[in-house]
Amino acid sequence: MPADLRILILSDGRPGHYHLSEGVAAAIARKRPVAVTSVTIARRALASPMVLRAMIGAGLPPGLVLTAGYRLATPLPPADLVISAGGHTLAANIAAARHLAVPNIFCGTIRWAPAEAFAAVVSSYEKHSGRPRHIIALKPSRLDPDANLGARSRRPLSRQAPPRTIGLLVGGPSGRFAYQPEEWQHLARLLADVAAKWGTRWVISTSRRTPAAAADLFAGLAGEPYVADVLDFRTAGPGTLARVFSVAEAIVCTADSSTMMSEAVAMRLPVVGVHPIVSDYKGEERDYRAMMEAKGWVRSLALESLDADGLVAALLAVTPMVENPLDHLASALADLVPGLRVPA
Repeated sequence: MPADLRILILSDGRPGHYHLSEGVAAAIARKRPVAVTSVTIARRALASPMVLRAMIGAGLPPGLVLTAGYRLATPLPPADLVISAGGHTLAANIAAARHLAVPNIFCGTIRWAPAEAFAAVVSSYEKHSGRPRHIIALKPSRLDPDANLGARSRRPLSRQAPPRTIGLLVGGPSGRFAYQPEEWQHLARLLADVAAKWGTRWVISTSRRTPAAAADLFAGLAGEPYVADVLDFRTAGPGTLARVFSVAEAIVCTADSSTMMSEAVAMRLPVVGVHPIVSDYKGEERDYRAMMEAKGWVRSLALESLDADGLVAALLAVTPMVENPLDHLASALADLVPGLRVPA
């Protein structure tokens, strides 16, 4: 048996970022055994992106960049590969890889950093296609759709056979997204309407961004006969999505989170994103959502006008992903980064 590939994930503490890194590690694990260690880092107040860029550009010792630019939860352990996501980890990713003399992978847009500073860059934006060392892929998810079927069936859905269980992933205000109280209330009523019309039950998961009033609203549905489970982030913590995906035959997701939507798509489930009146995307994110819709993996609907018929129609119009995205990413990474395949 080959030795485990020691992977070091540098985390900025944001689930939407470190889950991407975990997704890359999960893809690599499709090719060879891995051992993953995560270290949380925080950029120092005086270490602005401009300062960090200058430190990297000046060729300062990588250990100095790490100590002067960041607070580390623990010293860096030995590793064979460094992975991170999120702009605040860019300089740390480069410095850690140089300090440990190992390859590195970054998830996202590398902004000021040269592509040559990384062994591979995983991007979800097709406009980055053709850039050196870039791989274009669905936002990586650590969850394996082949291993996470649970009680979920593969039966084809139709109006005569609508989803028996739908997962509702509830986000919250983020960037250019803002929700009004009546929009949360409309979404809560929609669950009952769909259940009354189609016999569907719901599994609900809130997130760290879900406002307290909205979280209370959905937690209060736990006793309803059409609600199979409520996973309240405030008590359940992160990592609840696997429980939702194991039983849901379709997913409704508030559209503020690309990561939640991508994870649902990666599970090869029909996905409908619902957005409030006040909603918009940055340019790259707009392109990413358009790509997922163009491929037929998701539908996006306005929350204010959504009803039971419209929701079920949208879910039935989705063509879920067929391939396992972890396999696609694993093969692409193995072509770029030495050591990611099991030695012959």
